[in-house]
Amino acid sequence: MFGTVVAWLVISFLLPVYLFGSRLGKPRCIEVGEPTATRGRARRNIRSLHGLQERPHEDIRTVHDVLIHSVRVNGTKRAMGTRPIIRQVTEEKEITKMVAGVPTKEIKKWNFYELGAYSWMTYNDVKEAACRIGAGLRQIGLKADDRLTLFASTSRDWQLVAHAAWSQSITITTAYDTLGEEGLSFSLNEGEITTMFTNAELLKMLLKIASKVPTLQKVIYNGKADEKLLAQIKESLPNYQLYSLDEIMAFGEQHPTPTVPPKSDDIALIMYTSGSTGNPKGVLLTHGNIVAAIAGAKNLTDPIMQKEEVYLAYLPLAHVLEIVVEQLCISEGVQIGYGSVRTLTDASVRNCKGDIRELAPTIMTGVPAVWETIRKGVESKVKKASPTTKKIFGLACALKWELLKLGLPTFFLDQTVFKPIRDQTGGRLRMALSGGAPMPKETQQFMSTCVCTVVQGYGMTETCAATSIQLPSDPWMLGRVGPPTACVEIMLTKVEDTSYAPTNRPHPQGEIWLRGPSIMKGYYKNAKATAETLTEDGWLMTGDIGEFHPDGTLAVIDRKKNLVKLSNGEYIALEKLESQYKMSSYVHNICVYADPEQSFCVAIVNPVEKELINLGKEKGVAGDDLEHIAKNDDVVKTVLADLRAVAKRADFKPAEILGSIVIAHEIWTPENGLLTAAQKLKRKEIIDEHKAAIAEMYKKGKQ
Repeated sequence: MFGTVVAWLVISFLLPVYLFGSRLGKPRCIEVGEPTATRGRARRNIRSLHGLQERPHEDIRTVHDVLIHSVRVNGTKRAMGTRPIIRQVTEEKEITKMVAGVPTKEIKKWNFYELGAYSWMTYNDVKEAACRIGAGLRQIGLKADDRLTLFASTSRDWQLVAHAAWSQSITITTAYDTLGEEGLSFSLNEGEITTMFTNAELLKMLLKIASKVPTLQKVIYNGKADEKLLAQIKESLPNYQLYSLDEIMAFGEQHPTPTVPPKSDDIALIMYTSGSTGNPKGVLLTHGNIVAAIAGAKNLTDPIMQKEEVYLAYLPLAHVLEIVVEQLCISEGVQIGYGSVRTLTDASVRNCKGDIRELAPTIMTGVPAVWETIRKGVESKVKKASPTTKKIFGLACALKWELLKLGLPTFFLDQTVFKPIRDQTGGRLRMALSGGAPMPKETQQFMSTCVCTVVQGYGMTETCAATSIQLPSDPWMLGRVGPPTACVEIMLTKVEDTSYAPTNRPHPQGEIWLRGPSIMKGYYKNAKATAETLTEDGWLMTGDIGEFHPDGTLAVIDRKKNLVKLSNGEYIALEKLESQYKMSSYVHNICVYADPEQSFCVAIVNPVEKELINLGKEKGVAGDDLEHIAKNDDVVKTVLADLRAVAKRADFKPAEILGSIVIAHEIWTPENGLLTAAQKLKRKEIIDEHKAAIAEMYKKGKQ
């Protein structure tokens, strides 16, 4: 009996150790080539030993082929779904603001949508619609090698117009629908664009840019346009030709035109970077680049893809991550349901479910801000729960995390403790990909525990999206972005004047260089920037600093340009700090600043409005006026203390802990010029706006 008990205890201890150890030791990439004094060995996906992969299927050589292949294999399956707007609902709320030191009440209005159920097109329907639109584009004068700008929000129509253009070998250029007149005018002028597709609600932009963009003459729009606005445009811009998308489709139906299939090395996209410094650059991506990126990602998703996957599409299609993911979905016959950030959750719509619960996706992508919003929402509810509920939730989180690390089933916990949380995403979500920026470790662990497996990817516009993606079996590898995808090889190179070097052990470090068939051909009309980014032997210098772990997975540490050397000789990585400080429940966004002549860093905090108002009430600040609350000393001290607690949990070095903060009451947006269209910080503009406050913080010293 005693021997049996001992044996059971030994097995209970050793089996988990064995399971975890076997997963930990599994190599996730291979090394090729020889190192030099400044370059490490290149690393490839284990499936790319004998060559990088270029095609997801043998019959796919262009993005046009992606749709043709899927029609052949999945013709009658659901392809793309969208929801009709039933009506707009306006709600009013009375708020209190401080005006000249006096509490003043005012009425604020919010607009919400009531939406219908998803209606679907099959893959056959999508091909027919794209061909009709393509023929319509030819009827209004577009031809092969012309350029068509898509200045529109993510939607089924965006994708239909894109595939219509590709079916006629027309290049598309992208513009975020949040761009202001300056950014939009720049991209239209650089591309010498004559024709643009946009949304009806964006047509008013024509009146602002017409005098600045002499080449633009034809505009296609989807949705119901305001008749007064149309009349105003026609009167003010008599040389413009305005067409609804329905009219273009009708032209194509009346005048069927054969497709003009593109070649692999034709330019499919001129995709503009978000432009955090200076004018955006147009990245030249060929059909072959995009197809190779699909092939690289497909090798990682194949093992977990199921027959009836449903993907929620809501990120901007002007972002390379979304466009490549959607082409991957099309190639594999996935159902794509289109949504919007404005209608994603139940709280953002009226008299209907939000997009995520209505669609109930099985897979989705998101940026860290999306996952952090979900985490903070759940945690705020848990804080209000009873002590017993809090304890059960905490124990369940800890247990599931250990099970995930061992690769053991978590079904019971998912269907009991975590079911209410999972139901908020429709109840079927199995996997999500996070990209666009580093994701805090705590957020990734929380999401993978409470909702579904969340993996991180790394890439950029110039690399045609993901160049490394975590394996779905490795969500416990927090802070990493996985091994290389099958279409690229990754090399680390020495960063001068720092300790980052590929010879470092156990973690080789350095600037991340990338090479492969998914890498851009260069920047449009910008030979200087191309030469500064691409080496003669084909490597793309990313400017990002990374490190490889012994198992072959990559972690991105920071960007070279965001490394700051303080007066005490220590380097701090601004983006890494910002990623962690966003864990604070008070922080919506944050910009860390470090003066090289000082020994500590400071920050400008963009607050979570609701949390700051609640904190203000706790500290006795009257009203809902954010500007007034943000200046209260007790409020500032409390937020700073919370940020320092975040830093302590993240094991920050003393130099990385904030010495002081200022709270900026105005929310940063692309519209006010403090974020890029891709929601990235415009660091220089933010710092310039708060120059006096920063100087004051350093003058006073650490708080």
